[in-house]
Amino acid sequence: MSSERLRIGLSAALLIAGIAVVVAPSVKARLKHVKTDKPTVSIAVKDGYRYIVSNGIPNHPTGKFPNRWCPNTIEAQAHSYRAPVTPKESAGGRRYRGFIFGVADNGIPLDPGTAEIWNNNFEWHYEAMGGYLLSHESGLGVDKSSAHVQPDGTYHYHGIPVELLKKRDYKNRMAFVGYAADGYPIYGPYGYSDAQNPNSAMKEFRSSYRLKEGQRPSGPTGVYDGSFAQDYEYVKGAGDLDEFNGRSGVTPEYPNGTYYYVLTTQFPYVPRNFKGIPDESFHKMVGPPPGGRR
Repeated sequence: MSSERLRIGLSAALLIAGIAVVVAPSVKARLKHVKTDKPTVSIAVKDGYRYIVSNGIPNHPTGKFPNRWCPNTIEAQAHSYRAPVTPKESAGGRRYRGFIFGVADNGIPLDPGTAEIWNNNFEWHYEAMGGYLLSHESGLGVDKSSAHVQPDGTYHYHGIPVELLKKRDYKNRMAFVGYAADGYPIYGPYGYSDAQNPNSAMKEFRSSYRLKEGQRPSGPTGVYDGSFAQDYEYVKGAGDLDEFNGRSGVTPEYPNGTYYYVLTTQFPYVPRNFKGIPDESFHKMVGPPPGGRR
């Protein structure tokens, strides 16, 4: 996407002559709660970075918000992210705590983690897409796109954005989703069975993460049932993808090949670890936000 153009800008305060600029906090505060139901997003490449700016309004049908389990209303935001055009692999890869994983090309964040923890213990985070939160009345109220709304009005994905991918025939072709914070591309759950052959049959990718066996030895006792992100472990070779929930190969957007992440129907749904080094623009506050759940 080297020739990307700005499609719809938020305002001249955000984009000047096609170049994304940093928005002052005071300006962000004024823009954050502008009432609008029209999605706006712009993508621009400048000086080795890809800038994604949006108002956070989804461009596809959503669930009803507020709802019984999510009392928050979708509101316009002032999202502004940048990611390297040429990602740099981190030595061994790692989990960067406190980072949004990535952003879809419609400007909606991909943020799989939750602020809900067991007994004020940050070692045990409830899993948004499985176990207790998914089935219990205190669940997160996610819609068909595995998304819900933060107390500040931010709509964000915890899993596969089905309503977005339906427009892209994602079961019959590799569907580009967006960019991770480290710059690598993100794709939907279906891709080429032969990573290097775009003419090979399509298949659904399987994660290599599995539920641990037995019972938790400490913390929230009980069997590993998927209620917590820590209930899962990576088992090399158990699926199609590596520990970062990705693989290398050709894609429609990268015919010469690239490393790419995959959104899956099994844990981790949206990757939790980075192969590269995430940009600081994706860094967020650690811990629960004021006013309720994420």
